[in-house]
Parts: sequence; C-alpha cells; structure tokens
Amino acid sequence: MLPHKLIEQRLQHAVQAILPGSDVAAVLVRPCPDPKFGDYQTNALMSLAKARKMNPRQLAADVTAKLDLRDCCESVEVAGAGFLNFRLAPSAMVQSLQEAARGEHLFFEKTVRPRTVLVDFSSPNVAKPMHIGHIRSTILGDSITRMLRLLGHRVITDNHIGDWGTQFGKLLVGWKHHLDLPALQIEPIGEMDRLYKLVNAAGESDPAILEQSRQELVKLQRGDEENLKIWREMLALSQAQFDRIYQRLGVNFDKALGESFYNSRLQPLVRELCDKGIARESEGAIAVFFKDIPHLKANPALIQKSDGAFNYTTTDLATLAYRLETWLPAEIVYVTDARQQLHFQQIFAVFRRWHPEAKVNLTHVWFGSILGEDGKPFKTRSGETIKLADLLDEAEERAFKVVSEKNAELSEAQRREIARIVGIGAVKYADLMSNRQSDYVFSWDKLLALNGNTAPYLQYAYTRIRSIFRKSGLETTGGGTRNPRLALAATQEIALARHLLNFGLVLEAAVDEYRPNFLCNYLFELAGHFTSFYENCPVLKAESEMRANRLLLCELTARVLKQGFEVLGIETAEQM
Repeated sequence: MLPHKLIEQRLQHAVQAILPGSDVAAVLVRPCPDPKFGDYQTNALMSLAKARKMNPRQLAADVTAKLDLRDCCESVEVAGAGFLNFRLAPSAMVQSLQEAARGEHLFFEKTVRPRTVLVDFSSPNVAKPMHIGHIRSTILGDSITRMLRLLGHRVITDNHIGDWGTQFGKLLVGWKHHLDLPALQIEPIGEMDRLYKLVNAAGESDPAILEQSRQELVKLQRGDEENLKIWREMLALSQAQFDRIYQRLGVNFDKALGESFYNSRLQPLVRELCDKGIARESEGAIAVFFKDIPHLKANPALIQKSDGAFNYTTTDLATLAYRLETWLPAEIVYVTDARQQLHFQQIFAVFRRWHPEAKVNLTHVWFGSILGEDGKPFKTRSGETIKLADLLDEAEERAFKVVSEKNAELSEAQRREIARIVGIGAVKYADLMSNRQSDYVFSWDKLLALNGNTAPYLQYAYTRIRSIFRKSGLETTGGGTRNPRLALAATQEIALARHLLNFGLVLEAAVDEYRPNFLCNYLFELAGHFTSFYENCPVLKAESEMRANRLLLCELTARVLKQGFEVLGIETAEQM
C-alpha cells in the first residue's frame, strides 16, 4: 500500500476509535506545504472538533495517541490549531520506490469506488470552422476524461454537436441559390461558412430573405426530403473536418449525438413540465420561474418561444434526461466557457424540480477566455476569430523552426515529427497549466520556450532522461523484473523521491476539482527536482551500486513524466 494510503487508513481507524460513528471519508492527508514540517498533513480533525465543540488540538493529541505508524513514519506531530504532520521513515520511502520499480504501482492506486461519469465537451457547430474558442473545452474535457479513466472510473464522452437550429434555414437558402460547387469540393467548411454569412447579411436588409430562410427551415423540420438530403451532406462534410482536428489533437469520443437527435423529445418534455406545474405560459412563451432561488429569480428559463420554437434549454434538458435513462451516470460534467454559467444553473435547477429523485451530480466545469498579448480576445490581425486548424498549423511550423535550428542533422521527416509533438503539446499545455477559471494570455514565445513552465521544457526533461539510458546502453534499469536494492543518501535524491511519491495525491486532487493545472504544476516541479538531482548527483560516472540507484530514480522520473503527459493528452519524443 502507498504510504499516504496507509497513513489515511490508520488515521481513519484512530478517529473512529475516538469518535465512534463519525464519517471519516473526509479524513484525508495531503502533501505538506512546507517540507520542513513533514511529508504529509491533515487538517480534517479541526472540522470534526468544531462540529462537536471540542478542542481541536486535544482531539489531534488523542488521535495521535491511538495511531501506530512506527513502520512507516519517523514522527507524527500536532501543529497549529490542530493539524497533524507526518514525516515518512526513509525505509517506507525506499519500499514504495522499489514497488514502483517492480511495476506494482506508479505512486497511485485505482479508486475502490469507481463511478460512471459522462463528460460533455467540445461541441462544435455544423457548417462552421472549428475555431480557437473550441480548444479549451476540447483539451480540458479530454484531460478530465483521461484522469478519471486512469483512476479507474467508467467514463462516457459525448460530443453534443450543434447540428440543428435557425442557421440551417439560411444555409439552405445559400446552398440552393449561391453554392460554388468547386469551392465546396476544395474547402467545404469555408464555402458553407461563406454561404451563411452571405445570406445572414442579406437578411439584415431584406425581410424577404429572412422569410425565405424561415420557410426552408420549416420544410427541413417537417422532413422535406430535398432539405434533409442537403442537411445530411452538410453534416458529413462537417464531421470530416471535426475528425481531422480531433485526430491531430489525439481526442476521441464515445458518442457524438447532435441536437437533432433529441427533436422528438422536446414537445413531450414541455408538456410534462407544464403538466407538473414546473413551467407555465408567459407572454405567449413557456418558461420556468425561480421565485425560491435568489440568484435565478430575475432569470426565468425559457423552454418554448412564443412562435412555438424550442431552444438550447429545451434541448439540454432532453439530453440530460436521455443520458440518465441510457447510461445511469453518477455524474455528468459539462465543459464550457464561463459565459454559460447562468444557462447551466437554470438547467440544473429545472432538472432538480423535474426529477427530484435522480441521484446524479451535475457539474459545470467552466473556463475563462484566451487573450492576445494586448489583453483582448485572441484574434487574427484582421479581427477575425482564429481557426483551430490554422492555430495548429502555426504551432507545428514554429516548432519546426526551433527543432531545425537545434537538430539540423536530423532528417526533415524526423524534424517534422518532433515539431508535431512539440507544437501540439505546447498549445495543449499552455491551456491546461492555467487556472481554468482565469483568462490567459496566448504567447507563442512563452509556450514554445525551452525554459519555464512549458511543455517543451518538460518534454526536454523527459528526452534528457532517455538520453541517459541510451548512453548507458540500457533501455531501462530492468527494475520491472527484479527486486532492486535502493539507498537514498544525497539531499537531491531524497527530494526527488519524495516528490515522486506525491504523484497519486496530485492526480486525486486534480480529479476532485477537475483542475489539470494541479498536475501541470506537479510535473514542472518534478522536472525541477530532477534537474537539481542531475546537476548534483552524477549518474553514469557514479560507482556501480550508486549508479544503479540513480538510474532507478531516472527511470521512475521518466515513467511519471510520461504518464503525466499521457493524462494531459501530450505526446513525448525520444529526442528533441
């Protein structure tokens, strides 16, 4: 068992002995913020004491008296208002490293309580190019999915594609009257985007165009075969674009059920909400009002417009109900930008009234905007939204220039492949390393830098370790097939080992709060610890036993770096 898990287990038993019947699920340990106080820490006893009007320091002392951690801890100390600090025994640290070397774990364990989680992310619109606004949802949602799966949860990913709505009336008018077939064959998304903009602009000054668009939409909604055929072709052309982008990003979905999939459920849903007294008519429309929810009181949720049309709220409620019926998830996670906070607050509130019996956690994981270096939304010089394909192309080209300058002796194919890994990884990491609820400034120079908290810096740390093994003539230490002896002596060895042991704790914290930046910061600190170790502790020039020890630390660091990258959806290269 991992040291922190063993400490948690015994700590919970001790708390149960002092406070019988108490809920100890929240009695957890975390890495000590300052290593001089210990390796792990818990503040859970303070909240337990407060709830029972007890002295927290006395409770901490009583729990400590019941704890027997002599086999894994050097010391357990009561600190501050009732913290407990735990300092690992060197033998426990060594044992955990040996277990990892044998392949028994990589400093984390699968959850003992796996749950089914549905993650809704990306959600591009048909007939429109994917743009920079899609990248945060796509990358963040993919990373959340990977973290959950790594820890043993069952995850279903659903790309809720925008494939229905009023825009298709305008697209149909454009397709029938202004389609440039050669342009469609060369660049289908660009041509469909042109058609939409053309008709939309014409409709602003000509009511007849708007009426024509409305009629085409009604025909589509009623199942007109010609319009359905054109609509299906738009979907197929758009999906081909989506697939190319997702392939480049290494992102996959289990389902891609668009808005149109739920059409047949919308009218019955509105009728049921009205019948149950949850929704009512207002000025010809139908809405749900929230008199009992202060922050929503002034924001009723419209579920049917006065002209009889439905909207995103109606579709999202139908989607939510379908997901519960189909997959019985314990949690549904929606990954969207901050502007949709009110929308999801409404959705969740309506659903709780509609299905109060449903035992499902509904979570909105929202994020801030990507800004240019001028502090304004990141756009092209002409002021247009940046297409995602163009952004990825530029990332690879910029990385190719850097790689070519540093490794001109490599073939162009090798340099292109390294540039792909570095360029795409840099874009992903720059997004994930930020606090997701903050805006962040997109800077090519910063994200491709070989120093600082960037993907290239971390990828280089990994390749440097791999080069050590190439120079040693070994692929690995072979630790997975033997029982390695290990001794930690140098300060830098101990610091690196301690940090490796915290990998699982960081993963759990990142999953609990859906914040991949916790993992990014951990990997950056790991690379820093490794650099300090490498600069102060010779590896290949060390004597035989010490050399084996240090190679083992190198190998474990490389494994954790690689696993961390995989969870973030970032590839590694053997050389850069």
